[in-house]
Amino acid sequence: MVVKVLGQPHYACPRRVILALLEKEIEYEIVLVDGKVGEDKGPEYLKLQPFGLYPAIQDGDLTLFESRAIIRYYAEKYKNQGTNLLGKTLEEKGIVEQWVEVEGQNFNPPLMQLVIHILVNPVLGLPSDPKMIEESEKKLVKVLNIYEEKLSKTKYLAGDFFSLADLTHLPLTYYILEPLKKPYLVRDRKHVSAWWDDITSRSSWKKSVELYPFPF
Repeated sequence: MVVKVLGQPHYACPRRVILALLEKEIEYEIVLVDGKVGEDKGPEYLKLQPFGLYPAIQDGDLTLFESRAIIRYYAEKYKNQGTNLLGKTLEEKGIVEQWVEVEGQNFNPPLMQLVIHILVNPVLGLPSDPKMIEESEKKLVKVLNIYEEKLSKTKYLAGDFFSLADLTHLPLTYYILEPLKKPYLVRDRKHVSAWWDDITSRSSWKKSVELYPFPF
């Protein structure tokens, strides 16, 4: 059965799901939900995603939302198909989960503030907060310094294997180097830079960028 991914595929969270589906070799189709005309807040979509955010998925009778929950689900459901994104031992799986949480709790929040204040607000005609931008970058620097230390010891965040821990970082890290024009945050850190070059060389990433160009 073909998985339905509802939302805008060029946005970061739907792209996270698409990357996991590509790595797991799962057939999917995109069901566009247009926020510009309010479809994301319409009654039909809210039945699937009550917060009106992207994405939601439909997999037979199952509906899921929240991109990190979705990628965990598919990594487990198809653990013997495609790339092993979970790790092989209980210990490896615990470390993968740890770094997925780090991305969601420590890496994503300050980076999203940079995206909002530097990229989104100007498009919407809203003011940007220079102090928020400065503070968010400082927070992100602290996180990336921790990554640099970790990646000096292992090839990937959870060890010497590519996993959800790395995949979940892909969509938003791109923004650092390109539309936010802050490549020094990655390139000034030898091991973070090598890690980024490695994970963006994967066919899943290249295909997602080709199919769904970034909006900025």
